[in-house]
Amino acid sequence: MAVSTAFTRPVKLEALLHINNTAAVAASSPAVALSPSQVRMPLKPTRTTKRAAIRCEVASNLLVETTDHDVNSDQSAYTSSSISALEQLKTSAADRYTKERSSIVVIGLSVHTAPVEMREKLAVPEPEWPRAIAELCSLNHIEEAAVLSTCNRMEIYVVALSQHRGVKEVTDWMSKTSGIPVSEICQHRFLLYNKDATQHIFEVSAGLDSLVLGEGQILAQVKQVVKVGQGVTGFGRNISGLFKHAITVGKRVRTETNIAAGAVSVSSAAVELALMKLPESSHSRVRMLVIGAGKMGKLVIKHLVAKGCTKMVVVNRTEERVVSIREELKDVEIIYKPLSEMLACAAEADVIFTSTASDTPLFLKHHVIDLPTAIQEVGGVRLFIDISVPRNVGSCVTDVETARVYNVDDLKEVVAANKEDRLRKAMEAQEIISDESKQFEAWRDSLETVPTIKKLRAYAERIRVAELEKCLSKLGDDISKKTMKAVDDLSRGIVNKLLHGPMQHLRCDGSDSRTLSETLENMHALNRMFSLEIEISVLEQKIRAKVEQTQK
Repeated sequence: MAVSTAFTRPVKLEALLHINNTAAVAASSPAVALSPSQVRMPLKPTRTTKRAAIRCEVASNLLVETTDHDVNSDQSAYTSSSISALEQLKTSAADRYTKERSSIVVIGLSVHTAPVEMREKLAVPEPEWPRAIAELCSLNHIEEAAVLSTCNRMEIYVVALSQHRGVKEVTDWMSKTSGIPVSEICQHRFLLYNKDATQHIFEVSAGLDSLVLGEGQILAQVKQVVKVGQGVTGFGRNISGLFKHAITVGKRVRTETNIAAGAVSVSSAAVELALMKLPESSHSRVRMLVIGAGKMGKLVIKHLVAKGCTKMVVVNRTEERVVSIREELKDVEIIYKPLSEMLACAAEADVIFTSTASDTPLFLKHHVIDLPTAIQEVGGVRLFIDISVPRNVGSCVTDVETARVYNVDDLKEVVAANKEDRLRKAMEAQEIISDESKQFEAWRDSLETVPTIKKLRAYAERIRVAELEKCLSKLGDDISKKTMKAVDDLSRGIVNKLLHGPMQHLRCDGSDSRTLSETLENMHALNRMFSLEIEISVLEQKIRAKVEQTQK
């Protein structure tokens, strides 16, 4: 078996170097002859399990001492067997690496797995998403990428040419950009592959993975990933298709299960948490302060109004947004104050909601300790409800006896209500997600036939053009344009009619698993019949191109 010519040029890839080094060591040992049965061939992994790193290793128990009979055996047969075994060793491992199918992988940290301190360091602001995608796709084994960064999660979705290497490269990138050691990220991250990754983003979009079941804000954030990704190199067919399908799933779940009834956002949960912590008799007299009039702040104001609050102070950098909110909520007294008066406003408030994009805390211990106590109706304790990531209220404020601080992680208390109803709706949503996941996976599987369709059309077109030129040359130079067009149309028509059958058998809508299986079988058959297979695998070409790019 000849070694693939794809590896004749040096490529700086760990797997390829390991293959060559292992082969070289074995070749240099005069005492051992390896037969094909003595080589530990890696088993082909299933698509739903994590593929291990490529290791071409010869089992140590096979390296036995030779006997006198072995030494006296025919040297030429020994050499031939040894070379053949080494070639099989290199080729089989190389094939396993280069022919591995691209995988969709999600590397994430969420409110369920990581503390807010870690998530805020890993957070990537929306304007930085295109830059992050570009940096991720410049990694050797990452082909496509998307970033979903919210107050509750930081998730990176990639199409990886190799699962093991792709995860390592993305984790290293996360560590480099956040300053968090890789070991610490690994303690809190979660990894999902292919079908599991698909189901996860569908659950996220449907609001099943949120603190508040069915919250609508996450669907808007998934939509924003698609909006920002449009036109960005690296936000490719698989990832964009995944997120677009996730949006469809999110809409369908909310429509068919009414899962969004009740508190359905972080902002509404924040308001409910605040009211849970206050005596019910004090609700009408509590002084409310909202810091930040962006999307989150506006939702907080709306939910306060929905709960009966008719007066509040809003602190913001500019008055424009507050005026807009005031016009929308005409029956509510909304008092605007500039950011410079924030501490003075805090001194006159009993409950303070913070939702700004500030990179540094707005409130620290020395800011709060000297504030006058809250009204006695609320027990003289001021509530800080911080729904920002990074946090607007420093953890040191918790040391102040007259203050209570709650952040996004504390909203779990609100989620505890109506558990039975939530579980019922979640089960209904899971049935929808399971159905949609099958459809997406079938669509992705059907993409495998696209290269074959293109190659078959190109093959037929080359033959058509060549035969057309022969025909026209025989007809002479005085042939009319009308005749030339007629002959050209005739050749195209014949080719299209001949290709119609094969093309039909290379397409499927993914609704029937049997049809999909037959489609893939047809693809392999056509590749064999028309010799459409290329010598170097597609994955190997992509990997080599990336390595050469990084070496420039």
